Amino acid sequence: MSGTHAVPQDALHDYEYAVIRAVPRVERGECVNVGVLLYCRQSAHLGARTHLDQGRLLALDPVADVAGVRRALHGIEAVCAGGPEAGPAAADNPGQRFRWLTAPRSAVVQPGPVHTGLTADPEAELRRLFDQLVL
Repeated sequence: MSGTHAVPQDALHDYEYAVIRAVPRVERGECVNVGVLLYCRQSAHLGARTHLDQGRLLALDPVADVAGVRRALHGIEAVCAGGPEAGPAAADNPGQRFRWLTAPRSAVVQPGPVHTGLTADPEAELRRLFDQLVL
């Protein structure tokens, strides 16, 4: 939790987050963390931060589809932003988009389990989680 000691409890909002993983060979289950999704219902905040460490990905699979992983990450960011690039998902509210993005799937880019926390600043919490879990 970010800054929970200095912030009054009533100023804190619950949020949900999931780590985005690249699993280049799904049958092996090996993965590298490539991003974080964060959703805060109270503020209608849905955000994603992504970063692909190409060297780590290729260490798991020397022939991994790096361009495909980058396209998938761009798509996740577009769905979070909710603009025209999000396609049909743009019509959904942030909670629906978060649920769609965190639905289990057997793909090269997939979400991890959803976790919860409390924060006064969802964007700062997203940055903190990204720095801690991805970089």
